[in-house]
Amino acid sequence: MAQWLLNRLFDAKDPPKPTFAFQGTINWMRALAEIVNSDEFNDEKINAVYGKVQRRPENATADTLVFENMLMAYHNLASLHSLAKEISHKYDICRSAIISWYYATYFSASAMVAASSGSKQETHAATAKVWHSDFAEKGLLVYPFNLYLSTLVQKEVDSQVTNYRGKNSFDLNVYASDTEEAKGACLSYLKGTAKYKKCEVEERIKTSSQFNKIGVVNFRTKAARDLRDNELKKGQVNFLFQAFRYRGKANYRDSVFLSYGTNYEEKIDSFIQDLRNVTEAFIRMASFYCKKRVAKGDWDLFVEDLEENTRLSLPVSTIKI
Repeated sequence: MAQWLLNRLFDAKDPPKPTFAFQGTINWMRALAEIVNSDEFNDEKINAVYGKVQRRPENATADTLVFENMLMAYHNLASLHSLAKEISHKYDICRSAIISWYYATYFSASAMVAASSGSKQETHAATAKVWHSDFAEKGLLVYPFNLYLSTLVQKEVDSQVTNYRGKNSFDLNVYASDTEEAKGACLSYLKGTAKYKKCEVEERIKTSSQFNKIGVVNFRTKAARDLRDNELKKGQVNFLFQAFRYRGKANYRDSVFLSYGTNYEEKIDSFIQDLRNVTEAFIRMASFYCKKRVAKGDWDLFVEDLEENTRLSLPVSTIKI
């Protein structure tokens, strides 16, 4: 029988590319997992980044926000552990697993922001911007979570990605089996996210009063390009922005490709493991930083309390420093 739903969806809008959508979803997470499971990411590397981080002046309110967010990250990690272990048919839960991965990442990053400045943002985009200035730009992240772009202007994006890439020629088309392939795939996703965000900015500009005053329909004139580039200079890409884009693609536009089309059952099984491994790595990095910043001894009390009183089955080894 023909795939009735896919055919109907294809007829309703521009023809999507199922293979490409699925490939991007699977391959980026495979690349991240390949790196965090290697010597590129370990406690020694985390200590090298956070070794000189100083404890901040006592701020009980901000510390409470740290623990609240880390508890939520731990909840989502616990979900991923159960999904990876207890569900035999992973296609049933792959979309839900992506959501758990995203929120574990988001809440961990929110805990880091609270530990840094004590601030609480109202939106995910605002959190990503503060995380950018507090961590990405200050070199306070561990590879591969430290990759970022400081602009969305195309020629500058190309230059920064080229500097990152060096002689590495791999991209997101590869299902990484070693760290070099993984590094290339990560840079490919970084550049792709910059392109995605650039398109968002351009569409927003086209509806602005400034653009309408110029009286054009595209960015071929110097005046239109200047207007666009002034906005693109303010843009940025970091791991949180990539995660937000990834969650959106999987949760909405591309979700159908996680259950229809070619059977990739073996890769889906590995995919859930990759999501869990990447989540564990990100939370562990966040835990190292947060322990450095909260009141002395309170992180250990937090971990001990979870060990003794949480109803979750997941051991607390990931956040135990």
